[in-house]
Amino acid sequence: MPEIILKNVAKRFGKFVAVDNLNLEIPSNSFITLLGPSGCGKTTTLRMIAGLETPTEGQISIDGKVVFDADQGINLPPNKRDVGFLFQNYALWPHMTVYQNIAFGLENLKWDKKRIQARVKELLAMLRIEQFEKRYPSELSGGQQQRVAIARTLAPGPKVLFMDEPLSNLDAKLRMEMRTELKRLHRDTDSTFVYVTHDQLEAMTLSTKVCIMETGVLQQYAPPLEMYNNPANLFVADFMGNPTMNFIDGHLSGNGDVTFAGMKARFEGAEDLGDRDVVVGVRPEYIHIDEDGRQEATVYSTLPSGMETTVKLDVNGTSLTAVVFGDVDYPVDAKVKFDFHKAAVLFDKGSGKNIGRGKLTLA
Repeated sequence: MPEIILKNVAKRFGKFVAVDNLNLEIPSNSFITLLGPSGCGKTTTLRMIAGLETPTEGQISIDGKVVFDADQGINLPPNKRDVGFLFQNYALWPHMTVYQNIAFGLENLKWDKKRIQARVKELLAMLRIEQFEKRYPSELSGGQQQRVAIARTLAPGPKVLFMDEPLSNLDAKLRMEMRTELKRLHRDTDSTFVYVTHDQLEAMTLSTKVCIMETGVLQQYAPPLEMYNNPANLFVADFMGNPTMNFIDGHLSGNGDVTFAGMKARFEGAEDLGDRDVVVGVRPEYIHIDEDGRQEATVYSTLPSGMETTVKLDVNGTSLTAVVFGDVDYPVDAKVKFDFHKAAVLFDKGSGKNIGRGKLTLA
């Protein structure tokens, strides 16, 4: 299975920079997600690797073979890159059965009939759609059509499978089921998956590593839990997680004490960060509501969902979001106490960059 390497890759449309000097290494057998808001350059990046878009500059190699090099004038077409592409709309042939849709590409590749039959049967079984092989796309649900599209893409045995928001047309329940199927499929095929989405939950649950982009610039490239717990900057911290991280303006003293929202706390490991304005980042689940807590707050509102309750707190005029697990609820305007537990993140106020992660202890 191939490794994909992008070196100083850029794409410009006139004066607009879609992707700016991107360097990325995608290991063999990995599931990499390109994540970010609309217009951040993730789909353009995917299309450049696949050969559907020509970079303005840089170099791309797949499995040790250079498929694009701006300086040397190399630009292999998609059919020479041994990749498969799964689009947002499944693009199934409406006049062909499921079997015929999957077999179509193999027939164009001049596979013999027995080999085609064996490969299609194998994929029908892998995707658990054997009972639909004689049906037409119009007779299938969205999830079933999705599986057929995946089977058709996998049929020639591509080294890399590219997916551009393939679940966005499905309802919430079906999206969850298909995430499970895609993760299982990645393990069963031992292929390299490169996936585009703007949904951070998909990125968190599916990926071995996430590449998060903003306005064409790579912001962080890391395993999803590392990115969640130790975001590189305020943009990443805000984009990853739902409910989003709490951001509170504060001031860090040279001795490691930080004041914010009328509170004073000790931040472990901040003694050498100097005296500066900061933003304190705390995940909602790390605000622990407890009768023995050191800080008092007023309950502004609650959103119980059964498994967990999102609690909006007013702390000295600052709004904080906490998550309490279990079927718990609090009356509006009730007085509660809380503490911070686990780790918080400090961001430099000016640059927005992560300058430290550590335990935050209220004074």
